[in-house]
Amino acid sequence: MTDKKQEKVNIEVSTYNWGPCVTKFKILDDFKKLLIDEAKKNEEDYASKLAGQIRKETGYGEESRGRIIPYLAPYLGIYDQAFQRYQTKEYELGKPEYALTALWCNYQRQHEFNPPHDHDGKLSFVIYLSIPEPLKKENAKYKGQSCGPGGIQFMYGEGVRDCITYMSYFPEEGDMFIFPAWLSHWVCPFNSDCVRVSVSGNVHDSAPLNQIKKGTLVKEMEEENKKYLEELKGKL
Repeated sequence: MTDKKQEKVNIEVSTYNWGPCVTKFKILDDFKKLLIDEAKKNEEDYASKLAGQIRKETGYGEESRGRIIPYLAPYLGIYDQAFQRYQTKEYELGKPEYALTALWCNYQRQHEFNPPHDHDGKLSFVIYLSIPEPLKKENAKYKGQSCGPGGIQFMYGEGVRDCITYMSYFPEEGDMFIFPAWLSHWVCPFNSDCVRVSVSGNVHDSAPLNQIKKGTLVKEMEEENKKYLEELKGKL
């Protein structure tokens, strides 16, 4: 039996993006500090408005949202750019104009969780401000198939063979996810006796005039934020 030399064959391959665009960022320290400082000023009970089984969730007031918007806007702009690259064909996105319609802080404790849910608006985001060390250790020991203690899991499509329908992630401090508001997701409980702090929010691509007051629209970056924006561009 004679050996046959394998012939090299050029095979043309195309892989298509499919499903929603989810983008992860690492926010800058001054943005993180602002979120923490403003959370201390706002104690409005927000838990009754949300799907989560979390006792303490507090909403940010209008003034706080106004101070946060200039720091949030660059990340939304970068998400738009990422979404444009994500398309398999040319996609003219145009200049985004967003309204920050909801912003709240989650203080997740032992055994608390968020069941599968989605949000209102065009885009939603979550930012992780504090990940206690006991929770990190608990998650590191987890060997299961889901997102694990304190993790977040995004779900899309039908659970069929040879199809990836979920993305699981255990966040680090400073992590930020931006995703379509309609995308279903959930947050796992944990057993550690500690508090994990995160901030969530919703944005619309147009502002209902009867809901959004003047000054909350993101149209242009103010002059005082130019230095921050340049720093952000250099780090992302």
